[in-house]
Formats: sequence, structure tokens, C-alpha cells
Amino acid sequence: MANLAFFTEADGWFHPTPVARSMWAKATLTGPATCALAARSAELAGGRDGFRPVRFTIDLFRAAREIPTTTTTTMRRDGQRVRVVQVDVVQRAEPDDEPVTVASATTVFLKESVNPRGERWTRGPSTFNPPDAPDDDYYPRFTAEASTTADGTESPAVPWTRDIGSGQVAGRKSYWCNALPAVAGETPTPFQRAVVSAESTSLMGNWGTEGIALINCDLTVALARLPRSRRVGVDSDFHVEDAGISVSETILYDAEGPIGTAICTAVNNAQSEIDFTVVKPLDRLRQV
Repeated sequence: MANLAFFTEADGWFHPTPVARSMWAKATLTGPATCALAARSAELAGGRDGFRPVRFTIDLFRAAREIPTTTTTTMRRDGQRVRVVQVDVVQRAEPDDEPVTVASATTVFLKESVNPRGERWTRGPSTFNPPDAPDDDYYPRFTAEASTTADGTESPAVPWTRDIGSGQVAGRKSYWCNALPAVAGETPTPFQRAVVSAESTSLMGNWGTEGIALINCDLTVALARLPRSRRVGVDSDFHVEDAGISVSETILYDAEGPIGTAICTAVNNAQSEIDFTVVKPLDRLRQV
């Protein structure tokens, strides 16, 4: 799997690869693919001169399709300490078609300096460590805590596994991701790794005993620092839902400890519910 990427680039457009396919519906793109392309474009526009990406927000207001895709970039602010870049993800099925915007992202870059004097509260030492896996293994690892459902059914803890079906329980879930490149031939930057991994915040919060039936409409990633390890951890920290709407939040980690947070909202999409005990991600990749 070492040569996989979400897109290839040709003729000024990015062309989705099979690994970019969503499990929600045929001929659509997965959220991490759209986020990866937006994060890449934002970083190319704003990540220079000591400015670090610290907050990435993307609104996923249309289903991205498995068609040629590009991005347009606008510098919203270019100040001495704050830089703001907007990226729109645009698609067209045929060369003569009117381009359609499927997502819009805003990335805030801040100028690096030094921490001010004084001591402030922070989390203690982390025990949330990545499981052992080779660098060329891009399949995620999942775990879940022991849980008891409303009817009293008890589920034991799920140890770290790559079997996504075994994680279909009610317990709080965690995930380690080895992010794919946005574009073939490139290596993901630490910022891109963080964003692609953080997109699984919706999966970690909305994945229950029957599968996942809430689809996220956005994602916000806030980073105190960029990850220093290849893999990024996504640890569920908060989830609440009401009337078919949910909010999920995770803490993001690298191998050294916490680096930031991610939050998303989601809406009922039960008509396309994904049951991971039946539908396997690798099976979907093989579909034509």
C-alpha cells in the first residue's frame, strides 16, 4: 500500500483514485480525501516565513464526487502575526461543465515566537501510545472501551485491531491513523497528517452498535503544535446527539503526547447507514 494516494494530478486537475472512494455512496469521495486536498492547498499558500497552521475549518456542504477536482485559494488576511487562507474545493464532470464548489475551508496561520512567562494548566503525561505497525501499513488501528448498552448488554473492551467490524460496540473509541498523501508522488506534511487523521472524529463519535448513520457536515482542527510522529491518534473525548444531530470532539495525539483537538457536527444519514460488520473498507476499494 506504500504508493497509495487520494489523487493523481494531470492537466491542472486532481483525479480521485480508488482509495478516495467513500463508503456512504458509490462514486463519491471520502471526507479525508477532500480535507487532504484543502489542507495541502492552504499550506502551500500560507505556510511560510515562520507561520504555522493552527486552525483548520472545513464545511462539507455537498457530497464530493469521483470526478476531476481542483482548489481555488484566497488570502483573507496577511498580517504580521495572523494569516488566514480560504480554500474552495471545486469539481467538474466534463471540461465544458460549470465548476461546482463542494467544500470550503479556512485555515488560520499564526507567527511562531516563544511561550510567555508563567505556568499554566496542561494535561499530564500521556499513556495513549500508537500500536506497533510498519510505516508502509496505512490501514488504521481501532480500540474501544468496555461498555454496557441501555438494555444491559455488556461488551468487553476491544484491544487494538485493524478489524473494523470488531469495533462496532457502544464503548468510547480511539484510532491511530497513518495518513495517505493528498497527491501521488508527495509525502504528507505534519499538518496534512493531522487534518486527514482528525477527519475520523465523526467516526469515533458517531460509530455505535449498529454502525454509523450520522454523517459529518464539517470539521474543525485546532493544533497547539504539529505532529512529530508519522501516525496521529484520535481519542474520543465528547459526544452528544439529539433529534438526528450530533456533536463529537476528540483529542489529537502524536507519539509524544496531545497536540490539539478536533470537533465536528453531523446529521442523520440512516438511509445510507454503514454496517462495518457487513461492509469492509477494503471491499469498497475493490468496487469499480
